[in-house]
Amino acid sequence: MVQALSIRFRQIIAYLARKHHISLGLIGGMLVLLLISAPGLAQNPESQQPLLVATREIPPFVFSDQGKLSGFSIDLWDSIAKQMNVESKFVEYPTVADLLTAVKENKADLGISAISITAQRQENFDFSLPMLASGLQILVPKQVTSGNSLSNIWQLFFSAGLLQVIGVALVLVIIAAHIIWLSERHHPDGMIPKSYFPGIFKACWWAAATLGAQVDEMPKGAIGRILAIIWMFIAIIFVAYFTASATTELTVQQLQGDIRSINDLPGKVVATTSGSTAAAYLREKKITVSEFPKIEQAYDALLTKKAAAIVFDAPVLLFYAANEGKGKVEVVGSIFREENYGIVLPNESPYRKKINRALLNLREDGTYQALYEKWFDTNKS
Repeated sequence: MVQALSIRFRQIIAYLARKHHISLGLIGGMLVLLLISAPGLAQNPESQQPLLVATREIPPFVFSDQGKLSGFSIDLWDSIAKQMNVESKFVEYPTVADLLTAVKENKADLGISAISITAQRQENFDFSLPMLASGLQILVPKQVTSGNSLSNIWQLFFSAGLLQVIGVALVLVIIAAHIIWLSERHHPDGMIPKSYFPGIFKACWWAAATLGAQVDEMPKGAIGRILAIIWMFIAIIFVAYFTASATTELTVQQLQGDIRSINDLPGKVVATTSGSTAAAYLREKKITVSEFPKIEQAYDALLTKKAAAIVFDAPVLLFYAANEGKGKVEVVGSIFREENYGIVLPNESPYRKKINRALLNLREDGTYQALYEKWFDTNKS
């Protein structure tokens, strides 16, 4: 088509030159104007490559099921891409640090997930308008209410640590009872009957009573009295150990009740993900932080008592507490360190204004609100 237009144009110029004696200078000027005004006609338009969109799995923003992605951020970007009339392709990264690196090194055109907009990040990246406003919150194991003393005591007696202590006590009582029975059974005034039954029962009663510092009667024989004194010292040590174990178990039970806000976290191990704004915030507050590549590993640390709490993005914690962690964990306290989430782009990205325009359109036409209600069930959370 371009070639045909050029031939036709030359024919017109030749005709004008013959009929109207147009100067060669004028003809040359018209040719220059043709080249300047229509340079693109000589080239075929290049097919637009799909935008590479970096993301990472973090429910409810991004779910990944055998390579199939879904979630609030995925649906939001699909709606934005439709508004922009562009094709795109998602590329998954394991951590937010890897995602940001991919965008910075131009391995991806943009990134979307649950990415907080911070002053430090804005030194190296451009961000879209905020796509969600939230902040950090605290997740702790769900425990029996501290006001229910009877339930706490009942739980204490059946705790693994205390059952071990009681087992050791029974073994010690049986050993001490046999030693006393053997030393006292031949003494004429001995307190233990000579026969094994019921003599061993009497000896067990004496050993148990002595272990509880309730001595009713002392052995009559010299060997028995020496053994009784040794047994009393053992009883004192055991009582002290039992008291310490019971106190420890009660402290563990009350651990959740001790954490109600950020001010309760110093002195405790707090889990979060590496490279997150939560990790940076905890370090600023001089709080002991245990960092994990993925939030799922932080959940495991909390449930196995390797961490006393998790500090992370409120929407993520609320979703976990209302779904997979229901009945196991609960979110406590109010949101702190409020922050916005946005779409991250390289500096001076040509897509920033188009994305912002699309975001505004989605908010105005109700699409954004529909997506928010779909993925963030506030009543359930």
